[in-house]
Amino acid sequence: MNCLMIIVGAVAAVVLLLAVLVKLYFCYTGLENIVAKVDSRSAYTVDELTETSMTVSTVVEFVNLGKQCAVVMDCFVRPQLPYEQYDGVEMRGHAELLSAPREDDYFEAYIIQRKGYGKDLDRAAIKAQIKLIARHGMTIKEAISKMPDFNFLIIWLEAGRMEAHYRQARIEVPAAEIAKLVGTELVEA
Repeated sequence: MNCLMIIVGAVAAVVLLLAVLVKLYFCYTGLENIVAKVDSRSAYTVDELTETSMTVSTVVEFVNLGKQCAVVMDCFVRPQLPYEQYDGVEMRGHAELLSAPREDDYFEAYIIQRKGYGKDLDRAAIKAQIKLIARHGMTIKEAISKMPDFNFLIIWLEAGRMEAHYRQARIEVPAAEIAKLVGTELVEA
């Protein structure tokens, strides 16, 4: 019995030592760290405009500031304008790689190399689109003229040395900027 306890203790000590060594190795070699550069995003542009809807987009650069390669496995846009705040428009979001546009709402995974790989940081340019659809029989110009400022989240699934995990960045959308794009002005509610 005493010999068995010594063996179990030794095995537990070896497992603990291995876990500590692996943790130290990961600390030394680093992890991935994908960051969305929302402060340097492109200006909003109109991709499509009809009498009852419009699609606006902006391009956001993603860089890997970590020490290991990373994969953006999925990315999507989540508009934040609930009907309780304003029900004049319905919003839908879409994200796609600028280098690989798709119409099927599928995001093509993209590898972003580690920091310092090559001359510059490797980048992924992701186009974030928001489709605004007028409701209650309004035209898109009427609906936007009454719309408040809103936000959207750009959410991505990141994988690398760490377990796959979701991260997000919040982007503000001033209603005045969208109204200017469609050629109307905001009115007081």
